[in-house]
Amino acid sequence: MARLGNSPAIAESLAFFAAQRRWINSQHLQLVRVAAPTFQEARRAEWMVQQFRALGCDSRVDRAGNVITYPCPPGDGPLVALTAHLDTVLEPRTPDDVRAGPDGQIQGPGASDNGAGLAALLAIANAIRSNSALARAPLPLVLIANVGEEGEGNLSGMRYVCRQSGLASRIASFLVLDGPSLDHITSRALASRRFEIVITGPGGHSWSDYGAPNPVHMLSRAIASYADECPANGTAGSRASFNFGLIEGGTSINSIPSSARAKLDLRSESPEKLEHLSALLMASVEQALETENERAVSGRLAAKVREIGSRPGGRLPDDALILRHLRAVDSHLGIRSHLDCASTDANIPLSLGIPAVSIGAGGQGGGAHTPNEWYHPEGREVGLRRILLTLFLLMRDLDPVTAP
Repeated sequence: MARLGNSPAIAESLAFFAAQRRWINSQHLQLVRVAAPTFQEARRAEWMVQQFRALGCDSRVDRAGNVITYPCPPGDGPLVALTAHLDTVLEPRTPDDVRAGPDGQIQGPGASDNGAGLAALLAIANAIRSNSALARAPLPLVLIANVGEEGEGNLSGMRYVCRQSGLASRIASFLVLDGPSLDHITSRALASRRFEIVITGPGGHSWSDYGAPNPVHMLSRAIASYADECPANGTAGSRASFNFGLIEGGTSINSIPSSARAKLDLRSESPEKLEHLSALLMASVEQALETENERAVSGRLAAKVREIGSRPGGRLPDDALILRHLRAVDSHLGIRSHLDCASTDANIPLSLGIPAVSIGAGGQGGGAHTPNEWYHPEGREVGLRRILLTLFLLMRDLDPVTAP
């Protein structure tokens, strides 16, 4: 690590991040102002392509909407992929909803998650392109700004990259950037399943049709029953969570609704527990449906449960080469980090047996998935150096002779 860090060509790129702090902060602010809610990432994707091309990179949008970029000609062999997701949970109503303070702090939807990761992709590309020694060399590196990570995107962009694209057979490892934090390395993929529950009935007037079955009442009964029956968490490795994150139904206070729906997110480190929680949902809905229909004077309700998302699990061995590289880089830079389990784009390659980790891009942030999300660039340079050094080690594994 000391020899790598002191190499003149690499030292030049490592120094780039501090010298270009203002440019990186400006790019970060601009990209966050381009709205990119899940399923509507096209404008931000095109913006990213324009920035990469302005740096001299070969950049394009693939059939899934992902931005595929090569800082240098990649050759025909295997590749290392550096990725960050384009989409956000919330979007700014206008560009002015994203603000920058005098200290460089950016506030607005997506400022941290995943403005930090996307800004890092641009910074890494510029650091390579600005280095005459690196820019002349072929590099087995691809940068990917992918769609569909958040919410019901169901990791669609990463699924396409790993299973259907021309890159699927070439990528040997993934370094996924998600948010700013440097204190964790996600090496275990947290599996999840997501369901939509839809209840329908005849509806009616709250007085004259009283006695008709009420979809909201039935849905509430099912949710309460599920919450009561869900088992408590066990030991590490079998933790689980459930969250009814959306409930809708009805048109007015004096109308019996004709429909109601809810969306549920289930997560667990244990595939068996995840399956148990899914089965419990079906039982809770069936029991609530039976109870509400028995109480009804006229008409009946119908219920439908539909799976709307599934994220596979997976994990790296604790002695995996990519983890050894990251530990060496962290030791060299004085970063204290720990391994964790989370749901990220790394779920897909890990489920396929492809080495992958998810890390933060540096800096500080908070309020993710809220209108008050924020990012502060203090400490960003350390995160960017960490990314670049890890990439060089991964590329060296692919081609020890010609890799930088």
